[in-house]
Amino acid sequence: MVKRILVAAMLFAFSWAAAGCVSMGKYEKKEQEADTLSRNLQDLQQKNASEIADLKAQLEKLASDAAKEKETLTGENTRLEKNFENLLRARSDELSKNISELRQKISDLESENARLKGDIANLRKAKEEEVQKTSKTYEEMLEKMKSEISQGQVTISELKGKLTVNMVDAILFDSGKSEVKPAGLMVLQKVIDILKTVKDQAIRIEGHTDNKQIVGALTKKFPTNWELSAARAINVTRYLQQQGLDPAVLSAVAYGEFKPVAGNDTDEGRARNRRIEIILVAKEAP
Repeated sequence: MVKRILVAAMLFAFSWAAAGCVSMGKYEKKEQEADTLSRNLQDLQQKNASEIADLKAQLEKLASDAAKEKETLTGENTRLEKNFENLLRARSDELSKNISELRQKISDLESENARLKGDIANLRKAKEEEVQKTSKTYEEMLEKMKSEISQGQVTISELKGKLTVNMVDAILFDSGKSEVKPAGLMVLQKVIDILKTVKDQAIRIEGHTDNKQIVGALTKKFPTNWELSAARAINVTRYLQQQGLDPAVLSAVAYGEFKPVAGNDTDEGRARNRRIEIILVAKEAP
């Protein structure tokens, strides 16, 4: 019994000692771990402190750079605003000047337009008066030359202020001649009496022929119809001058055979083409 108790006591003591050894080992291990963690914590704190310092330095630099950039941009913005104001002022002055010039041009154009309207009205009035005078002259010639007109020797036309007295050559000239015959002078005198009353118009005398070519001895004097039509027109013009018409308003023109009023394939047509035309036209500007 005693032996059993001693054995049990020894077992208990051994178990307690073993348990104490195990607890002491775990503590030391935990303590080592704590030391390691503490050292790691200190290392991290130092590292973090260094990084924080670096970040603060970078932040301060960025803040400084930002302040400088802001100052630069503010100055640039001020300069640009000033330039913009100057440009705007200059542009505004330019536009004001342009507007003023345009208004002046408009005023000048309106004045010019009013002047032109007045000139047009005066020209229209003068033209109407000229047409009225021409129409009066036309009526007088119709009345004075009724006999020649009825015989087909003379035709008179009036269009837009242009009066034309068309006389067949037979009433003025003998065949192949350029001198106005006495009977023709009597007819011309009727025209002259009326032409003397015409003012502010020019008088053009045109010579025309048919297309038959001049042959025989007559070609020595008139090689072609050009010369014949010119000579006849000139002789009529000279006679008008001799009768007191102002030579400054007279002109002679030769057309030969090249302005026919009828076909040259019949005697009647050729007779119509052989003619002298006396035409009242507007005076040319000096």
